[in-house]
Amino acid sequence: MEDPWVTSPAPEAARTGGAGADLHLELAGPGGVRVRLMRALREAVRSGRLAPGTRLPSYRVLAADLGVARNTVAEAYAELVAEGWLTARQGSGTRVASRAEPLPLARRSPAPRSRKPVHDLAPSSPDAAAFPRAAWLASARRALAVAPSEAFGVGDPRGRPELREALAEYLTRARGVRADAERIVVCPGFANAVRILGPLLPGTVAVESYGLPFHRELIAASGAATAPLVVDEHGARVADLPATGAGAVLLTPAHQYPMGGPLEAGRRAAVVDWARTTGGTVLEDDYDGEFRYDRQPVGAVQGLDPDRVVYLGSASKGLSPALRLGWMVLPDRLVDDVLAVKGARESWSGVTDQLVLADFIARGAYDRHLRRMRGIYRRRRDRLVETLAAHAPHITVRGIAAGLHAVLDLPPGTEPSTLAAARRLSLAVDGLTPYRHPNSPMPPLDGLVVGYGTPAEHAFPTALNTLLATLPPPP
Repeated sequence: MEDPWVTSPAPEAARTGGAGADLHLELAGPGGVRVRLMRALREAVRSGRLAPGTRLPSYRVLAADLGVARNTVAEAYAELVAEGWLTARQGSGTRVASRAEPLPLARRSPAPRSRKPVHDLAPSSPDAAAFPRAAWLASARRALAVAPSEAFGVGDPRGRPELREALAEYLTRARGVRADAERIVVCPGFANAVRILGPLLPGTVAVESYGLPFHRELIAASGAATAPLVVDEHGARVADLPATGAGAVLLTPAHQYPMGGPLEAGRRAAVVDWARTTGGTVLEDDYDGEFRYDRQPVGAVQGLDPDRVVYLGSASKGLSPALRLGWMVLPDRLVDDVLAVKGARESWSGVTDQLVLADFIARGAYDRHLRRMRGIYRRRRDRLVETLAAHAPHITVRGIAAGLHAVLDLPPGTEPSTLAAARRLSLAVDGLTPYRHPNSPMPPLDGLVVGYGTPAEHAFPTALNTLLATLPPPP
């Protein structure tokens, strides 16, 4: 008796005459081979696996794959042609009839889908349409042409040496990081880096009072508590660190998220002194350090003491979050411990993207792309500021010296109604409230966090006009 689980040429191959691809058929249930084959083909059409117009394998090919007589296949095809499931023409072979529509794929109530906003000013994302496809493709061709065969085997958990070497040169030159390839560990992004570091964190980690909620969530998931530090125009008030009892602190020094200011020079020195004195660790999230508009970028805190600071970066803002590439520059004392925690290959990044990014950086394409995007984002920032000054002068804008977002201060109590208006107009924008630490000593602030990097260039003016329509009127 034939095996009821069989394969034969798949429809895509059959359309072009190929016979090597596979089509899964289940010849199960009662009846002879012909009856079971007809039932399996009907089900393949009903389910949509065989789309209208798909060319089926020849009698000979299908019979050979099934291990049945050629006449059995010919008879099954003929009956399905007579029933209207298939069509047969000389020189064109046997195909699924154009009127043979599949059943709906979902036989249960589908999960509700949230409607995508028409206007996207959500923060934290770059312009996806600006991804440098041609330059990335050129790097892909070069990188894959010269990659050694061993690159496609089981790799080094630290990441490909080509990328770590390129990052060491770039971060030293562009961000003031004191790095060498042996202390860089590649990972799928910032969140993955914090998950890897989680088991190595102390019982309490200090964070900025207004900061990214997922920072706090990641730390909590590791079993550590978070202690809030007040944020002002000079960044986090690190002088309060001793009172928190924290053994580590997570900061966004180049461009405080979301309020926008850099960590002041005296506070940078102070947080490093705190780490040296107490044996603590500084986690530096350099999420958009390359995007500074009004003066030279602020260098990384890690450059002040690479033995006490863990530098965390990614390609998410500079290129695309879809790449899933991030990196840690670690103190020597943490490298082995991080690799031990990382362990499982599921925490590794794809080798091909690592190789391509290494070439992209080494060839100067990354610098050119960032330079081009700085100009684009600066023009958008300027347009946002000018539009608000002209049409909503009662709204104060802050945090605009760098990055891809700005904070708009709102009159007290108006954030909920402003967000409701944004939803009605299908505008994606963040309120300031979720960024506040639940135990923050700072009073609640009303505001919007507006991302000017997210929309495509042609969509930005309309998104700005929609933003104006959501803002509360002057008092």
